[in-house]
Amino acid sequence: MNKISVFTNFLILTIFLAIISCSTDNKKKVVSVDRNVDEIYNSAMNFIDNNKYRKASDELEEVERQHPYSIWATRAQLMAAYVKYKLDDYDATINAANRYIELHPGADDIDYAYYLIALSYYEQINDFKRSQANTSNALTAFNRLIRRFPNSNYTRDSILKLDLVKDHLAAMEMNIGRTYQGLDNYIAAINRFKTVVDSYSSTSHVPEALARITELYFTLGLYNEAKVYASVLGHNYSSNKWYNYSYSLFNSKKNNLLSNNSNEIEIAKMKDINNENKNSFLNILDEFINFFNSDEE
Repeated sequence: MNKISVFTNFLILTIFLAIISCSTDNKKKVVSVDRNVDEIYNSAMNFIDNNKYRKASDELEEVERQHPYSIWATRAQLMAAYVKYKLDDYDATINAANRYIELHPGADDIDYAYYLIALSYYEQINDFKRSQANTSNALTAFNRLIRRFPNSNYTRDSILKLDLVKDHLAAMEMNIGRTYQGLDNYIAAINRFKTVVDSYSSTSHVPEALARITELYFTLGLYNEAKVYASVLGHNYSSNKWYNYSYSLFNSKKNNLLSNNSNEIEIAKMKDINNENKNSFLNILDEFINFFNSDEE
């Protein structure tokens, strides 16, 4: 009798728990209502207009889920990338834009997908003293857009941003070059400064790079190489502070030698090794000073 009672109680409890479980599942279950594609897409656009990007993202996903083969689904894919960008979810933006490019390589608005990718890298650029992986990726992405779509509505802005990207990369090279220079690793420093001159010639860092290359080649006794960069600096950047820096540097060296006659050993040690031994070190300095016809004289 007790066994039957226990079994009955167990059966009642099991049925009760099953009913509770079903009730809970029903509460959790989200009822999906089929809607017209125009309604869903317009709802997404309204959310975007009101800066409600998370709700817009949900609606755009719903367009693709309910109407995957419609033209609105194609538009929703690109708009989804834009919404992710507005949410600062740059990895998701890049993934969504790349997906759009893969699925619709001939779309009329595909240039916008490339633009969103470039912008996503651009927005993640760090201080020039930190890793510049995103800066390099932005450089590549903007160049790709400009090359493939020269007449795009987004090309002009891409060119402007590209200048800032290059300036950022040049700043990084200059920072590394100065560090090498401070450690007396002159060759490594020169190579960094040359990268700025050769690869980022339109940036604001070129005058300093030219001045430092001139100074370092001169320090190494490579006067002919130094003259090349001194002439470029003197000819193209006569109003720049690094032009005045170079003039002051060489003029100071000359004045120091003239005021110290006992420095003949230093003069002899620094004579030109490139077929200019007939000239004194003072004449070499005068030659460099002539590259910088500064008003400070």
